[in-house]
Amino acid sequence: MTEKSGADILVEALCDLGVEVVFGYPGGAVLPIYDALFRSKRIRHILVRHEQAATHAAEGYARSTGKPGVVLVTSGPGATNAVTGITDALLDSIPMVVITGQVPTALIGSDAFQEADTVGITRHCSKHNYLVKDPARLGAVIHEAFHIATSGRPGPVVVDIPKDVQVATAGYAKPGPIQHKTYRPQIKADRAAIEQVVDMLAAAERPVLYTGGGVINSGPAASQLLQELAKITGAPVTSTLMGLGAYPASGPQWLGMLGMHGTYEANMAMNQADLVVAIGSRFDDRVTGRLDAFSPNSRKVHIDIDRSSINKTVRIDLPIVADAGHAMQDMIHVWKARQHPKPDIAEWLRRIEGWRARKCLDFPETGPNENNGEIMPQRAVRALYDATHRRQPIITTEVGQHQMWAAQHFGFDLPNKWLTSGGLGTMGYGLPAAIGAQLGNPNALVIDIAGEASIQMNIQELATATQYRLPVKVFILNNEYMGMVRQWQELTYESRYAESYSDSLPDFVKLAEAYGWKGIRIERPDQLEAGIAEMLAHDGPVMVDCMVAKLANCFPMIPSGAAHTDMILQANEVSGTMDDEAKALV
Repeated sequence: MTEKSGADILVEALCDLGVEVVFGYPGGAVLPIYDALFRSKRIRHILVRHEQAATHAAEGYARSTGKPGVVLVTSGPGATNAVTGITDALLDSIPMVVITGQVPTALIGSDAFQEADTVGITRHCSKHNYLVKDPARLGAVIHEAFHIATSGRPGPVVVDIPKDVQVATAGYAKPGPIQHKTYRPQIKADRAAIEQVVDMLAAAERPVLYTGGGVINSGPAASQLLQELAKITGAPVTSTLMGLGAYPASGPQWLGMLGMHGTYEANMAMNQADLVVAIGSRFDDRVTGRLDAFSPNSRKVHIDIDRSSINKTVRIDLPIVADAGHAMQDMIHVWKARQHPKPDIAEWLRRIEGWRARKCLDFPETGPNENNGEIMPQRAVRALYDATHRRQPIITTEVGQHQMWAAQHFGFDLPNKWLTSGGLGTMGYGLPAAIGAQLGNPNALVIDIAGEASIQMNIQELATATQYRLPVKVFILNNEYMGMVRQWQELTYESRYAESYSDSLPDFVKLAEAYGWKGIRIERPDQLEAGIAEMLAHDGPVMVDCMVAKLANCFPMIPSGAAHTDMILQANEVSGTMDDEAKALV
């Protein structure tokens, strides 16, 4: 066996694993790896302008392609700059392998230049991590890291490699199928549990399928299985923020997103259901609201590949540890084998239509300051949807009001088209995620719906898109505030807007042009459609600065600590109490 340097072993292992793209930023502790990449020329390296952006770009690539994202950063500040993206990927279950350089083995613990305890720092924000001290172990560790990152509940794995290990030599042979000693996630569900949930669905009078990102992580087939399961059982479908697109927004049983900024019909259906089947979702606090009032009269089934998520926050009547796709396939098979008829839940569906008639996503035509020249942000998102949805674009977002407006008003009919930071809520996610998605889907239309505050968190990545000729579009809903912060201050802190005004904003059109992008500004409602058309007609990267109503709030909204029945539907309009039919069921 020919011996190779640790850096060459790493590159060869990545090639054996099918890695095509690495997002990174060089530094002294990873120069041997960069030299190996330069000599190999088998992997495309994308030079970002900040290590946090490398992780978000890898997330966007992974989420939109189904392949693991790969990141390469140097030691010390390179690794610590990546921590935000690593944590983001952990909370949103994104498969990612982060390779970090480290000072030579003999200097570890000596406070050497650009040393940080990367393994210690990332222990609680990664799915697993390694410090590789033996070049002979490096190849096997890389293969194992990819296995852990992509199997079970996906997540980020960190591999820290000292510089002397990168230059030392050892043999390498591509290992066979990885069988970890202890990590063996359960893919198939218990047969008896599947039969039980099928019987529960057949008997339910008010069922709800509550789906999440786990359906999307299971692969494209899982989304098709979800549609079939909904069709044969008749159960309406709602979703978390991360699960949008798993069931088509145009589908007949779609309730919309549920939770803090979810639809009235989704939240009321969840509150009044007699059976909730959670598939690949984890009962996040933004979904449940007040726990003692969350779906109080339902039996709850939780299907999740992560055993630790079950019974973590909500008491479950029937736990099923399994991959979402496999579990739904088994449920469909059992349903058909038992020849269950489609349940008669007409009364339940009629009540849902009554809640839907509230039209909770309607919005005023003008801004709160009665200036008829203001563009309502919801209208801007709907105009963008109308102009692009036939092309099935990939939409990324930053974090804030614009993120929720995009989730509410941009309908997704396919999985892997909606990329957002759900669990961590990371400002600065959208632009690098769009870059990663564009690299993984070169022929797709990729749009980052942004806020003027969030976009500045990783604004330097405009240069990355320019360098690699990526036709990414950025659509800024510019209200000159950190909008979600301002909204909470208005509703909770008597409109004391402490530091939520975005002062000294740049001229985004000139800024875009400085980076080689096309810049467009939209200031009036009559410019909206033409401005979007101009953005779409340009074959390069475009930044649109769309000036929207400054004081528009994002509704519906469940106040913090409130129940699903206590939604604020619009300004000065609270859903208040349940309807009479709902009261009768309590």
